[in-house]
Amino acid sequence: MAFVEPVILQGRGVRLEPLSLTHEAGLAAAAADGELWRIRVTSVPEPQDTRAYIETALAMREAGNRFAFAVLHEATGRVLGSTSYHDILPAVRRVEIGWTWYAKSVQRTHVNTAAKLLMMGHAFDELACHVVGWRTDNYNFASQRAIERLGARKDGVIRGHALRRDGTIRDTVMYSMRSGEWPEARAQLLYLLQRHALD
Repeated sequence: MAFVEPVILQGRGVRLEPLSLTHEAGLAAAAADGELWRIRVTSVPEPQDTRAYIETALAMREAGNRFAFAVLHEATGRVLGSTSYHDILPAVRRVEIGWTWYAKSVQRTHVNTAAKLLMMGHAFDELACHVVGWRTDNYNFASQRAIERLGARKDGVIRGHALRRDGTIRDTVMYSMRSGEWPEARAQLLYLLQRHALD
């Protein structure tokens, strides 16, 4: 049995479904909202590469090291983007959350906070993870701020760690949260979502 089994997570206006080829058109449309593939510090597929992007994610799921979700608007079913559990380590009960991107029109809304609350809750409360981690490009400052807003702590920087899409070599900023830190982080995320609902 896989450590991360197929599951649908939903609440607070978003629905996370296991990514499949049925999401191809919606995912391409989400990426086109802001031409996100032009950002050098992300892994968003160009429209013609969307199918290959999904097929790669499915192969990684089969291998047990990544489980990708399509993020949908709960009421309409519109695909807003994608996010994944990855670097899944069952022996130490650790997952990372990443490969996350959203259509430009829903960036800086409640969508990321709601999706991460669902994923963190599933990881800590259902999978009984000891640690949830994140990693991002050292130049992706928006991503770093978003991860820090979740309550994650910066572990450090791995220098010369990976290739960017333009062929340059990036440093990777690593973050994590331990299970004992989750109740306080959950309370803060619920507070932020409540405040957003009142805006």
